[in-house]
Amino acid sequence: MSTKEPNLRKPEWLKIKLNTNEHYTGLKKMMREKSLHTVCEEARCPNIHECWAERRTATFMILGDVCTRACRFCAVKTGLPTELDWQEPERVADSVQLMNLKHVVVTAVARDDLKDGGAAVFAETVRAIRRKNPFTSIEVLPSDMGGKEENLRILMDAKPDILNHNIETTRRLTPSVRARAKYDRSLEFLLRAKEMYPEIPTKSSLMIGLGESKEEILEVMDDLRANQVDIMTIGQYLQPTKKHLKVQKYYSPQEFEELRQIAMSKGFSHCQAGPLVRSSYHADEQVNEAAKHKQALGEQEIKEA
Repeated sequence: MSTKEPNLRKPEWLKIKLNTNEHYTGLKKMMREKSLHTVCEEARCPNIHECWAERRTATFMILGDVCTRACRFCAVKTGLPTELDWQEPERVADSVQLMNLKHVVVTAVARDDLKDGGAAVFAETVRAIRRKNPFTSIEVLPSDMGGKEENLRILMDAKPDILNHNIETTRRLTPSVRARAKYDRSLEFLLRAKEMYPEIPTKSSLMIGLGESKEEILEVMDDLRANQVDIMTIGQYLQPTKKHLKVQKYYSPQEFEELRQIAMSKGFSHCQAGPLVRSSYHADEQVNEAAKHKQALGEQEIKEA
């Protein structure tokens, strides 16, 4: 008799609509021609067809496509990177211009092999995009860069429009889910970013379905708010390959909506929650909502003065 746990059957609401129109194929061709990587492809994002074909958005992944960490939920290749391409920032900026993006997300593999964790290339990418696309809002999604304040400072001094760093999972599950990352270090990273530039919104993402309890999900929300995080996304964990962690539970759209409402009641300026929601999902909407929230708070302060 087998002691192996059976895989849960995917529910109906996780079926993905494929769309390979000219926007999708054109974007894929341009990425290859410019030797660029996207987290959409490398992490096997379920929303790639919607974002590429319909919304004409993409999340650029800089600093190569080999990560120094081996998180048990992530499909990105792991190993010892060799790539450090100082021309990459300009190629990303050119691509943003060609795509005429209103909002761009820039993420990266973890580069624990570099003293600055890749912060200098990250910052130069932000500056290059800003030079060539002055009306494009820029969101950055770095690793914890070793938890070093000086590395975060390099990136924040480039003044992205949103600083996004993912908590990924609950405190209890962090050691078994995230390689080398630490729950409290991620919280500290987010708080430091806010302290450096209070006007820049901070954001974090939680994936659920790994065996966490509802109480633990609410604890993550409270911990993020206690560290002044403005925006939260909540999505369903999907097992990328048989080598990765198994899904323990599929949450229903109704359960996600309940979590979204709870998050908003706790004071987040925006929360996107749903089975297929990922950290960069509808990121253009999130930056607009954050700006509206900031304006509303400012108007309230004026009234009370």
